[in-house]
Amino acid sequence: MSIKPILFIDFDGTLCHDRFWRSLGQDSLRKIQDALFSSNKDLIRDWMRGMYTSEEINRRLVDILGLSYDSLWRNFVDDCKSMSVDGNVLKKIRELKAFYKIILITDNMDSFDRFTVPGLGLKDYFDDIINSFNMKKLKTESDGQVFIDTLKRNNILPQQAILFDDSEKSCETFNKLGGRSFRVAKERPLLHCLNELK
Repeated sequence: MSIKPILFIDFDGTLCHDRFWRSLGQDSLRKIQDALFSSNKDLIRDWMRGMYTSEEINRRLVDILGLSYDSLWRNFVDDCKSMSVDGNVLKKIRELKAFYKIILITDNMDSFDRFTVPGLGLKDYFDDIINSFNMKKLKTESDGQVFIDTLKRNNILPQQAILFDDSEKSCETFNKLGGRSFRVAKERPLLHCLNELK
């Protein structure tokens, strides 16, 4: 039996566009954006590298948002569990599994494995799920070592793999390894890119 080529699919900004804490409303989201994603990007990257837990990050936000920890945590978990993915995209992924090994590869947090994956039933659609939190390394770090290790583990050459990602840096890193990437964007959503596969 021949080995299937690999399709790598990113999560945030590619498969899904929902945000943590979105149910708290725009005012709270702005405060969170300022506290975490604008002024403290290293903290977010370290969270994605497995150096913090979701509980630790939520505790940092209690005073900023003026909410109880229990309330904040409940909203966070519920939002992680209920992120939306286009059903047409999942249907297409299921069809493509006959021809490709499909791997979800994401720079993400512990909450992804704990809440989002089971909440959305993602294991039903992907042959493997790789999260930077568990790898302790982002996709583009060490010249794409996470990609290299995954390809070796599957006995696949980079030339036999395709990446779908909204990150230009991730696409460039993957292309340098010898793979082929599709840059997902608002005007070129994931379903459009998947339909371009030959």
